[in-house]
Amino acid sequence: MAAYTTINDPSAFFKVQLYTGSGDAQSITFDDTDTNMQPDLIWQKSRSATQDSRIFDAVRGGSKMIYSSLTNAEESDAQFITAFGSDGFTIGDNGQINTSSGLYVAWCWKEASGIFDIVGYTGNGTDDTDISHNLSAVPKMIIVKNRDAADAWQMYHAGNTSAPETDYMVLNTTAATADAADRWSDEAPTSSVFTLGDGAEVNTNTEDYIAYLFAEKQGFSKFGSYTGNGNADGTFVFCGFRPAFVICKRTDSSDNWMMVDNKRGSINLIDEVIFSDLNQAEVETNACDFLSNGFKAKTTSTWINASGGTYIYMAFAEQPFVNSNGVPCNAR
Repeated sequence: MAAYTTINDPSAFFKVQLYTGSGDAQSITFDDTDTNMQPDLIWQKSRSATQDSRIFDAVRGGSKMIYSSLTNAEESDAQFITAFGSDGFTIGDNGQINTSSGLYVAWCWKEASGIFDIVGYTGNGTDDTDISHNLSAVPKMIIVKNRDAADAWQMYHAGNTSAPETDYMVLNTTAATADAADRWSDEAPTSSVFTLGDGAEVNTNTEDYIAYLFAEKQGFSKFGSYTGNGNADGTFVFCGFRPAFVICKRTDSSDNWMMVDNKRGSINLIDEVIFSDLNQAEVETNACDFLSNGFKAKTTSTWINASGGTYIYMAFAEQPFVNSNGVPCNAR
């Protein structure tokens, strides 16, 4: 069988970690046995309590936090992430991320050429502004947040519409796709820059922003779209790998952002769901199967599988469908 990917160990660039809060500072070591990874981005959510999800990154520093489910400006606390470790991270005693006996999930990425890049920039209020990045590939997804003001999260996704550079999604709401030239100036990103309009959400003069850029890497990451069939034996989505983490969002109608991963839920059915735009705890409900080469909806819920509904997704691998030695993986 022919080799499929150059990334045999996706955990070198992405990991899912569950942990239990202690109320005191503690080090969280990734519990997989594969390659060590120092995270650059940590997206964290309480599984057991009503709390908004949070994003931390190494560019802004672990003491800086943004709610991914709210418009709030950046908040600071020295007791958020106190260290990005060589194979994990250290948290302080802040109750938002470390309540005693609280259950949490953290989705963690490492910056790498052709995979993921973090860009901080200052707005200038001018349309058609190019922002340089180090992805060395054309981004398939870009997420932007104003650090200084209560502006909504903006997302570019290559699978959104036939002309995705003209449209945007809002990560912190249920809103459907919208069209506005003042987000991306109706220009597609390139392997060296992404382009901004003059919208306040992405480019207010003198205000600071953070942007997360993701490329599509065969056997590791996939950003696409699909159409739901409204059946409990739902649409199959080919990724080219066994997923570790999937986010889905309906684009033609308002609905929640669904987040599932390989550390929560039964085998093979993933039945522990977090909605990134809500502050509610983890919900137990059928979502999808993780298969050796993609995922398949196993519910008629409109947040993943409405009949005729259109969806975008982002997916990251646990194992490639076929590694560089030609060895295939199994389903969970």
